[in-house]
Amino acid sequence: MKPMQQLFSPVRPEWLATQREEILDPGQPIVDAHHHLYDRPGGRYLFDDLLADLGSGHDVRATVFVQARAMLRAGGPEAMKPVGETEFANGVAAMSASGIYGKTRACAAIVGFADLLLGDAVRPVLQAHVAAAGPRLAGIRQPVTWDADASFLNASYPSTEDMLDSPAFRAGFAHLAPLGLSWDAWMFFHQIPRLTALARAFPRTPMVLDHCGGILGIGPYAGRRDAVFSQWSAALRELAGCPNVMVKLGGLGMRLSGFGFEQRERAPSSVELADAWRPWMETCIEAFGAARCMFESNFPVDKGGYSYAVGWNALKRIAAGTGADEKADLFWRSAARFYGLPTHRFV
Repeated sequence: MKPMQQLFSPVRPEWLATQREEILDPGQPIVDAHHHLYDRPGGRYLFDDLLADLGSGHDVRATVFVQARAMLRAGGPEAMKPVGETEFANGVAAMSASGIYGKTRACAAIVGFADLLLGDAVRPVLQAHVAAAGPRLAGIRQPVTWDADASFLNASYPSTEDMLDSPAFRAGFAHLAPLGLSWDAWMFFHQIPRLTALARAFPRTPMVLDHCGGILGIGPYAGRRDAVFSQWSAALRELAGCPNVMVKLGGLGMRLSGFGFEQRERAPSSVELADAWRPWMETCIEAFGAARCMFESNFPVDKGGYSYAVGWNALKRIAAGTGADEKADLFWRSAARFYGLPTHRFV
């Protein structure tokens, strides 16, 4: 087996500091629809780190925490260990809700992890997540990224090509909607047709495709940007025919996307990021409509490629030509609707 690709770039504060910008449209309300918190070898991003980024000047009113194998329980049944991450995120949410740390409501919605391959046995795990976070528990994410090139596989999330089609996975998946839970889909672009089939099989389960649909531009996909775009866009438009599916616009700062900004001597500007991302994000907006698209930071994973301030400036540049209603959808309303956040904080 090939060694795993270095899919993500390390965070280099000195490099990020080489690009400073004024905040564009600082009064635009934002829900950061996707970020992580963790403390593990080689990477630490906890509440204080998030607060530092939130203090960049953008008007982020709330954030959505998404699982990343953080703070798992040290003991107990293996299937229940990820409930520790939900407990951790709910604790951060409670700290933030006190108002002591500013106006942003961090982790206002929580997306936890459960192994849906457990089939019917996953229900008590899902119920434990709900008990741990109450109404903040919005959904579940089980990464299903798979590629024929084994160097793209993540041993922390074992997957197979037909995982979404398997009877065990679908038996577990069937328990989401009855518990009022959505599903975050993290997969690679060539897997999108399998998500379309899943969405058609479970039309009452809300789903959101993470990170523009998992664009790949390194390894065997390097130098194949046009071919990848063609395959991705065709699959994306087919998926858009499923009304229960939305899409997150972000995640393109990861090394696996192949834009290569992390290799430059100076961190990218928001103009450079917007120019690189625009074809992908505008295609998503055209296919799904702004009401089914939501902007995300994917921090700290994307922080290897650009700063929080510059990243949101880039997203604001991409949305500059849209109307007020579309901007509201892209920056906060779609995420608030999907994750059940109160809208009074944004009007």
